[in-house]
Amino acid sequence: MPLYKSLTVGKNTKVLIWKIEESFNELNIDIILSDKSKNRLDGMKSDLHQRGFLSVRHLLKEVGYSDADLIYDEFGKPHLKDGKHISITHSFTFSGLIISDTLHVGIDIEKQRDKILKIAHKFTPVEEYKTIANHDALISKLTIVWGAKESLYKIYGKKKIRFLENIYVEDFNFSDEKTSGEIRYNGEESSYNIQFLEFEGFTCVFAY
Repeated sequence: MPLYKSLTVGKNTKVLIWKIEESFNELNIDIILSDKSKNRLDGMKSDLHQRGFLSVRHLLKEVGYSDADLIYDEFGKPHLKDGKHISITHSFTFSGLIISDTLHVGIDIEKQRDKILKIAHKFTPVEEYKTIANHDALISKLTIVWGAKESLYKIYGKKKIRFLENIYVEDFNFSDEKTSGEIRYNGEESSYNIQFLEFEGFTCVFAY
């Protein structure tokens, strides 16, 4: 079972990343799904999405939970029945989760792709990146910013906030592997820690 990475963040927060190498049938062994989850799985047209869904259930097992412990609210945000905080992500051949006893958390995994250059203006002020001449570094940085904003969006957990206007990410150096961010909405501000790592052409960002 390819648990790819396990990170401990402080006393009560953990990040787990799975590399999806198994077939659907291999991932389906020893996984018990609720009827609702079975219907979700059966409705997925892509084999990769199905395997991503099942790999997340293996990650849940790694931290002592089952599919039945996971519930979703009306906005689609996941929660654990025991009240701990959780966030889930899946991108191509990697999936991940972050779980915390006490902190609100968000996680995102993204494949590093040129496509991000076309949508950058929708989520960040692009003029701030004009000094980055290296193409790969630019994609890398934009992917981290997108992942950070996606993670904060997941923490907020409702549909109203906008990446460009309501979510701010502090500038950072790649070597720091961390930054900070804020959600600014309805006259309120909340601050979060952000960490990031890159592997095999993917970027993982998590906020807490």
